[in-house]
Amino acid sequence: MEKLEMQTPDLAAENYRKLAALFPNAVTETLDEEGHVVRAIDKDVLMQEINTTVVDDGQQRYQFTWPDKRKAVILANQPVAKTLRLDRKKSVSRDGTPGGGHC
Repeated sequence: MEKLEMQTPDLAAENYRKLAALFPNAVTETLDEEGHVVRAIDKDVLMQEINTTVVDDGQQRYQFTWPDKRKAVILANQPVAKTLRLDRKKSVSRDGTPGGGHC
């Protein structure tokens, strides 16, 4: 049986590594919720490094937003350690026949 990868990639960590490699001056340290020192990207330094117009909250623009959107984005970027697997014995196809249809 083929061994499956049981965790999705950590996209936030991957994006952080890319930004840190491109803009090392923007890397800083801060405290997380538990008080541990963690590496972070300084937005203001990053904006200076980019040296272009960056839309900030003060400028008018269209936004699709909802309560806790920021929290939802953070959760969406976290790696997932769960995988669905097909169980042909319990599977049922669209027409209700057992076995999950065609292989």
